[in-house]
Amino acid sequence: MARPDTGEGERQNARFLILYAAAFAGGAVAYYPFLTVILPVQAMLMTASSGAALRLLAYIAFAGAVTASLAYIAFGWVSDVIRRRRPLIAGGMLASSALLAAMPMATSPVALIGLIVLWQVCLNAMLAPLAAWAGDNVPDAQKGLLGGLLAFAPATGALTGAVVTFTPWVPDDSRHLVVAFLVIVLVTPALLFARPVPMPRLNPRQQAGAGDPLTRPQASRTVLVLWLARLLVQIAEASLFAFLLLWFRSIAPGFAEHRTATILTLVLCSAVIVALLLGRWSDRAGRPLLPIAACAAVTMSGLAIMATATSLTMAIAGYAVFGLASSVFLSLHSGQTLRFLPAPHRRGRDLGLFNLTNTVPSLVMPWLTLALVPVYGFDALFAVLAVLAGSAALLIAGLIRYQDRTGAVQAGRRA
Repeated sequence: MARPDTGEGERQNARFLILYAAAFAGGAVAYYPFLTVILPVQAMLMTASSGAALRLLAYIAFAGAVTASLAYIAFGWVSDVIRRRRPLIAGGMLASSALLAAMPMATSPVALIGLIVLWQVCLNAMLAPLAAWAGDNVPDAQKGLLGGLLAFAPATGALTGAVVTFTPWVPDDSRHLVVAFLVIVLVTPALLFARPVPMPRLNPRQQAGAGDPLTRPQASRTVLVLWLARLLVQIAEASLFAFLLLWFRSIAPGFAEHRTATILTLVLCSAVIVALLLGRWSDRAGRPLLPIAACAAVTMSGLAIMATATSLTMAIAGYAVFGLASSVFLSLHSGQTLRFLPAPHRRGRDLGLFNLTNTVPSLVMPWLTLALVPVYGFDALFAVLAVLAGSAALLIAGLIRYQDRTGAVQAGRRA
């Protein structure tokens, strides 16, 4: 059998990576602009007061996160069972785009919540098999590069949100339709033209651990550590997501919304470059976890700066460090997680369990933040989050030492 990294196979792999990165970015475009910008505006127009809008958004966030968690696991498992990812991705893309375009038709809070629940089901019918598709077709020697390319997704989502809300030629009532169209444009080329080289080694029909350099106990230990580390960093992300502007204004009253949006966009775009460089380095050096541990440590440093910030300049600098490092951490972590999942025949289901690290903190942490900040202030919150990020760094550093000592994985080194 021809080696997948030579000749035509190498070109096919490169084409798949590019098209897949665009499709993954399309997945982010499907939800990021809607949930962060378009939906809050729709909720405010639908309700009589800002308080009512906040309550509606809280109900939507809870119902949506629960639905997303369950649907992601379910459709990941379904794609494992039928051993086909593309049909589910295509069906989920079309159905979720149609429901997104129909959102303006919801005229009551109950109708809006119901429509969003259906949309979350269809959206995760696309996202779950899309995530597993990379594990089926990207060799371990390119998992770092894959992680770097995944950093395009949040940056693309943020840029799309800015375009559809700040561009005069996109009417308010057409924003949903524009976003749905962009999702189809980004995802469809991968479905039609991505022809990855078959890699039976990544998709054995045997039970977990067959042909894998990790034994089953080693794989379980690795996956547990990676899950916990991601959860700790995601807690910090979820805590800051809704309250960044409030923190800036606690230091500099009158801090404008568009300045926050600009900072977020610059940080996410910078993260793409850093993630690509570190991901490619990790492939060449055969050190898949080292950049992830380093990013967790830098995330802790950024939070420590934020906890001690006494000026707006220091606050922005601390957030830039935190935002950049945490974004790179999450992107590289997503790529390398595919390397260590112990059951390739249940890859979609297992990624659904990993997805709980994204949804669970979003359900819990905003409420804990609201309880903590009024009493102890933002500096106490950031200190706690810094400890969590530092713990994530120590967990992964310990995993690296364990693997180096046991020789459990020769990650990314070419034969």
